[in-house]
Amino acid sequence: KLVELDHKIVGVYTQPDRPAGRGKGIRESPVKTAARDFNLPVYQPISFKNTDDLKNFQSLKPDLVVVAAYGIILPKEALSIPRFGCVNIHPSLLPLYRGPSPVAFSILHGDSITGVSLMILTEGADTGPLVAQEEEHIRLDDTTETLTIRLFQKGSELLAKTLPDYCAGKAPPVPQVDSKATYAR
Repeated sequence: KLVELDHKIVGVYTQPDRPAGRGKGIRESPVKTAARDFNLPVYQPISFKNTDDLKNFQSLKPDLVVVAAYGIILPKEALSIPRFGCVNIHPSLLPLYRGPSPVAFSILHGDSITGVSLMILTEGADTGPLVAQEEEHIRLDDTTETLTIRLFQKGSELLAKTLPDYCAGKAPPVPQVDSKATYAR
């Protein structure tokens, strides 16, 4: 969506290629495949604990970082680099279902509505202030896969709609109500 909207993308970070499938052959992530299709530079650090990885990230001088299902915790030093912070697409209506499995939890709990949240990454797990949220109905035939796909599609559209106002200071982030937080193990 960011490419479609003609944002200047200075780099794409994704997890390192890993063994997958029955033959345990090395496979690249779908994010890496998409980035290469768009001729975008790809970076695959194991973590940001290596000083060189952090320096390389800083050298890109990103104004904003968009995070979606990255799975690597960004250290405080990385979070402070982009001028507008790091916006995470989280597939739940935060503060509900913080953690790694919000889609499965919403289905397992029999929820009829879930949604997607755009939040500013902080050092806490899914605890940062909210930039925007949008609801999504859970269908009777939804699986974790079908709902995840729909939520991230909705998240990309919400991002496109919200980023201009957020970066212009017209959509200030709102703190989450921690007393209402639940966790998806």
